[in-house]
Amino acid sequence: MAKDKSTKEPGRLKQMWQVFQMTRRYDDRAVLYIVLGAVLPIILGVLLAVFLSGGNVFTMVLWILAGVLAGVLIALIILGRRAERAAYSQIEGQPGAVGAVLRSSLKRSWRGSEMPVAVNGKTQDAVYRATGRGGVVLISEGPVTRTKRMIDEERRKVNRVLPNVPVTVISVGPDADSVPLHKVPRTLAKIKPTLTKAEVLAISNRLQSMENQMPIPKGIDPMKVRAQRAR
Repeated sequence: MAKDKSTKEPGRLKQMWQVFQMTRRYDDRAVLYIVLGAVLPIILGVLLAVFLSGGNVFTMVLWILAGVLAGVLIALIILGRRAERAAYSQIEGQPGAVGAVLRSSLKRSWRGSEMPVAVNGKTQDAVYRATGRGGVVLISEGPVTRTKRMIDEERRKVNRVLPNVPVTVISVGPDADSVPLHKVPRTLAKIKPTLTKAEVLAISNRLQSMENQMPIPKGIDPMKVRAQRAR
């Protein structure tokens, strides 16, 4: 049975147009940067065609075509980055924003989860964790004055099970020295690699196993717990 046209996903060009419209709505400078990124390489290609082609029409066409292709490519790159920044601006300051970044924007050399490793139920402040060749990174979401205690506790946990692994702390919040939400992936990428891929995998598995160890409630002897009878 043929699919209903109304339920089909939009084509690539339509998707790009929708992304452009969204970006323009939330980023006043996006159009200027995109236009400059497209026009400048074309102008450069034309100038190179005039001065370096030696009157050869074929060479002139190649230079101009190269300028057009470069302009389109640069414009698409700028659109992608500005669109990502505009999207992050819509969730910045909301609980779980850091988790959304870790889920969608981390490079392959980093591992992160959208679920926090620590949460303050009253303030909704949270701490997230990422592992990569730069070690373990703890990312706080909220004011530093409120997240410092959780960060210190999570750092102690990591140091206890991984004493020789470097731990870096990143703050995402309203503080002046905090990292903007859209710069979190870039900040992780700037951390100097000190571990191999195999070590990263081992560290990630070790931390995961630590999370899976559920504490036994006080006052209960696990040796005396009886299995429930089948009804």
